[in-house]
Amino acid sequence: MSPTTPWWRSAVIYQVYIRSFADGNGDGVGDIAGLRSRLPYLKSLGVDALWINPWYKSPMADGGYDVADFRAVDPLFGTLADAEQLIAEAHQHGIRIIPDIVPNHTSDEHAWFQEALDAGPGSPERERYIFRPGRGPDGTRPPNNWISEFGGPAWTRIPDGEWYLHLYAPQQPDLNWQHPDVHAEFESILRFWFDRGVDGFRIDVAHGLAKDPELPDLTREQIVHPHWDRDEVHDIYRTWRAVADEFPGERAFVAEAWADTPERLAAYVRPGGLHTAFNFDFLMASWDAKDLRTVIDDSLAMLSGVGAPATWVLSNHDVMRHTSRYARQTVARWVPNERYQPQGPVDLELGTRRARAAALLMLALPGGAYIYQGDELGLPEVEDLPVDVLEDPIWERSGHTDRGRDGCRVPIPWSGQAEAFGFSPDDAYAGPWLPQPASWGERSVEAQTGDETSMLELYRTALVIRRDHPALGDGTMSWLDAPAGILAFHREPGFLCVVNLSDEAHQLPDHTAILLASGPVTHGQLEPDRAVWLKV
Repeated sequence: MSPTTPWWRSAVIYQVYIRSFADGNGDGVGDIAGLRSRLPYLKSLGVDALWINPWYKSPMADGGYDVADFRAVDPLFGTLADAEQLIAEAHQHGIRIIPDIVPNHTSDEHAWFQEALDAGPGSPERERYIFRPGRGPDGTRPPNNWISEFGGPAWTRIPDGEWYLHLYAPQQPDLNWQHPDVHAEFESILRFWFDRGVDGFRIDVAHGLAKDPELPDLTREQIVHPHWDRDEVHDIYRTWRAVADEFPGERAFVAEAWADTPERLAAYVRPGGLHTAFNFDFLMASWDAKDLRTVIDDSLAMLSGVGAPATWVLSNHDVMRHTSRYARQTVARWVPNERYQPQGPVDLELGTRRARAAALLMLALPGGAYIYQGDELGLPEVEDLPVDVLEDPIWERSGHTDRGRDGCRVPIPWSGQAEAFGFSPDDAYAGPWLPQPASWGERSVEAQTGDETSMLELYRTALVIRRDHPALGDGTMSWLDAPAGILAFHREPGFLCVVNLSDEAHQLPDHTAILLASGPVTHGQLEPDRAVWLKV
């Protein structure tokens, strides 16, 4: 790609779930010091930027997504000075920094919400949030029938009789984005962090924020959802784009936007809007050539129509790790707006083969890509965590029917054969905040480094080729004719990717060399659940 093309159009961005990446002070929780100590590893991996989950001051009711102060770093992770030093050191390694921003809600311990509680009904302070009287003669019923994403009603009543909206946990009251104070505050927060050198933001719940002011009940007949993916959110992001454009260095946004169609997703990245958006359709696709091809075609068509690049992703801190999703013989397509519930026995050898192939598919597609920490190690979901260690609010809010997201958040292994596998300093006495499986020593960075057959070295090699090959990154692709169950596409100049999602070996097309394969290729045959990059 051209050196004048903006970095974010092709970037490979590594997601750091900071609580579980590296513990620098020995308390069993990941922190900024731990992340700083691992910057050389991230440089050697070959990523372009880090997306860091919230490090702001928080009571941690939802792992930091309940923010009490957007301009302060929580002591659990370090200090503001630590964050500034991390940004500077990452830049010295050629790595950009993209923190999370959480604009849909605050913590209930945020100064604004505390002021709202003290001020009482009808006060200007309460207008920054969404307070309403209840229904029924005594106001004991919630204002409407909206349901929290974590289970249970989306409303909580306070002692003076009013109710407040929280589309997530009760400790996360929703902000009122019709109020000018909210707009001004977040523009100020963006500038605060841009001034400290961050290179962009990942926007949490970017499809939220705007609510129907009438707050109607949710019904099956509604054409426009009353609180998800409303057109009004795009006015907010046009303003944010203008703020980012005030700063040098191509500052960029990525939206966590769950949309029903590729057309709705493309609206977030129209000219003058946000730069990129996660492609959750790709993440939710089944392990099926036809389904994946449809998702790829639809995504590229809609995004190219507005001049935006695709950003491909397989896992993150909110969903089951794809090694475990693919470890089921049949991988059903994920139903949007529902939690993924895998079915059937787990075959991690199968899941690992498919995860290796999926990595090469993702990294060969036009646009950018996201790697969730531990993807490069082939980590599976920890599906048998003891219930007494579960911290995700989904566990309690669901009445102990949904174990939540802790299984994909277990601290990653770095070295050794015993917990904490190098996650904490050698002389630390605290165990990791979530227990690691005893088998993870064989999946550690230390164990995989230098092993040409390992997942880690597959990623490292793929990222070197991706950075150096003129066909990869931003650009276009063209499909080749292929039998059912086979994906084969060409990228100019001289690159071909083939993925076998069928049950039979496939003869490779003509080529001059194998650049990289997810598994052994013998006699020109690509085995099932394998992928290969070819020079043509």
